[in-house]
Amino acid sequence: MRGKQRHPERVVVLALDGVYPFELGMPSRILGAADGRYEVLTCTVDGAPVRTDADFTVGVEHGPEVLETAGTVVIAPVSASRVTADLPDEVAAALARIRPGTRIVSICTGAFFLAAAGLLDGRRATTHWQLADEFRRMFPHVDLDPDVLFVDDGLVLTSAGAASGVDICLHLIRKDHGSGLANTVARRCVVPPFRDGGQAQYIERPVPAAGATSTAATRAWALRRLGEPLTLADLAAHARMSLRTFARRFHDEVGLSPGRWLIQQRVAHARHLLESSDLTVDQVAGRVGFATGASLRQHLHAAIGVSPQAYRKTFQTAR
Repeated sequence: MRGKQRHPERVVVLALDGVYPFELGMPSRILGAADGRYEVLTCTVDGAPVRTDADFTVGVEHGPEVLETAGTVVIAPVSASRVTADLPDEVAAALARIRPGTRIVSICTGAFFLAAAGLLDGRRATTHWQLADEFRRMFPHVDLDPDVLFVDDGLVLTSAGAASGVDICLHLIRKDHGSGLANTVARRCVVPPFRDGGQAQYIERPVPAAGATSTAATRAWALRRLGEPLTLADLAAHARMSLRTFARRFHDEVGLSPGRWLIQQRVAHARHLLESSDLTVDQVAGRVGFATGASLRQHLHAAIGVSPQAYRKTFQTAR
């Protein structure tokens, strides 16, 4: 979590020619609902209006000089037809204004500009799944993961296509100020605070036959019973499907195996309890369905790279 701030953190969104209007407005809408914790400004490379991917242009009040004052910079995405392996001179000049230590975030195709600037070399990153092959061809030195909604690599964060910009903005709030505020913002903006699975669930693939039963009801049933030792057989029985059919349909809908999804949900619930309660690690583990505190430590570290004690120390300070 970033240190306590007496003033709102300034977030500057860079709008480039051909910007998608939907994603351009996400940082202002989501971060702007965080009880004054962020000041969101929008700029262009020269202070002039930019054409959008729609049938209108966007006028802004700031030029690239405002990038020098940012605590976080967001690169808004542009039409896929405008991305190249070479960084345009005016974009390079704008990015050069960003101070060292500034957090940089890209949404969708914004990752192409970060990669072209060399900011993603040797890093794990993501972008829209439809552009994964093109991205890998242009930037072979980037560890691209097209299956996730976003990647947090410290001071450089990348997100997948379109609505994943909402996910990464909520992640910034959660990382900076705790999940309590992030959940409040999600409710205000009528969006889920945390989406199950990753980008894999949206990749085009064969879908279940028309009229096939969804696994959604079983997922809701399982979420109410995370503390119980649920098995694949339990889930399939609730859905009234064979093990093979249930596992296949679950993966088609969620993008994860049932077992991996259960671990993800248990870790998410454990994070909430570590933030909001004084239960011991072993008690938290039992509440969320892990057999021992050691098991919780293993899964939490695999998910976010910290121990339960370290996570609690960081996020309970926001209570």
